[in-house]
Amino acid sequence: MTSIFQKAIGADFDRLHPQLRRRFSVGLDSGEACIGRGVMERVWHGRGFVRPFLALGATRHILVPQAGAGVPFRIDNFPYLDRYGRETVTFARTFSFPGNRERHWDATMIHSPARGCIVDYLGTHQHLASDMHLSAEPDGSLLIRSGEHRFREGPVDLRVPGLIGGDAEVRESYDDATGRFRVRVRVVNRWFGPLFGYHGTFDAEFVRVTEAPGRLRPVREEARA
Repeated sequence: MTSIFQKAIGADFDRLHPQLRRRFSVGLDSGEACIGRGVMERVWHGRGFVRPFLALGATRHILVPQAGAGVPFRIDNFPYLDRYGRETVTFARTFSFPGNRERHWDATMIHSPARGCIVDYLGTHQHLASDMHLSAEPDGSLLIRSGEHRFREGPVDLRVPGLIGGDAEVRESYDDATGRFRVRVRVVNRWFGPLFGYHGTFDAEFVRVTEAPGRLRPVREEARA
């Protein structure tokens, strides 16, 4: 059984902590999904001028314009076949801020043999696609770094320039002492500095599935990787 993440990492997948191996084995072959529930110790964003851009992205569930500490968090990783027959895994993140205000950062991931990496479609309409490069670190943690970003809408197919794009770095590990997963996410613009990020811990529940719920799937699916 090989998940899209195993395909992307290759033989080094076996270097991951056993709990990370199980978490990133979710897929159609395993018949499992992973639901993570925990608390982000801190959710932050950059300087004031980035907030309008974060607020705009939030309308399509891309990034989070609010900041806070001790923020309840949920991540849903469900596999399904998209309309183009590609195995896809959801990365639907929910942040619950005070006042019953939920914020969402949704993504769906496929493995692209042509690009040789994971392609991460961002938001509810998959207008943004990012190459994601995964590696197993010496301590058994997983490091994910973004590469090229592309914007697609109808006939439009543009590479997002570094001036307005954000470079993402995700580090996920498993803490044997607490029995919890740790995650740290940081999105930085190479010209304007830090844009958004969060860090914290969560527990994982593995459930048997055959299909992702409709609420986790994007409104629009993009054929181009």
